[in-house]
Amino acid sequence: MSEMTSNRPYLIRALYEWLVDNGKTPYLMVNAEYQGAVVPMQFVENGRIILNVDPSAVFGLELGNDWISFSARFRGAEEEILIPPGAVMGIYAKENGQGMLFPEEEVDTDSEPEDDPDPKPPSSRPALKVVK
Repeated sequence: MSEMTSNRPYLIRALYEWLVDNGKTPYLMVNAEYQGAVVPMQFVENGRIILNVDPSAVFGLELGNDWISFSARFRGAEEEILIPPGAVMGIYAKENGQGMLFPEEEVDTDSEPEDDPDPKPPSSRPALKVVK
């Protein structure tokens, strides 16, 4: 069976369109430490940055399968932003927090589980919540 590509870029695009169509301000929560992510580090807190990607706030937004790219102003200075979709931790509306948070690692659900003679319990991850 062939391996499928990540569904994350498709979900990001769909949620972005849904939020904009409903007159909401889409925010991206990004893991700023993710390999390849280019974000203004002076605005990163706890390894994360929240980016307003409303059409009125960004220029040249491209929500591609391999990269999310746009330019935006931060304290008056224009910055080029480049984000692998895997770095996106969530997309949600500024106004009401509706949207989606993504798991840290994507799991291939099509493959058969391997027989592990010494199974380990799943590691507990911190839960994310949107703070207004």
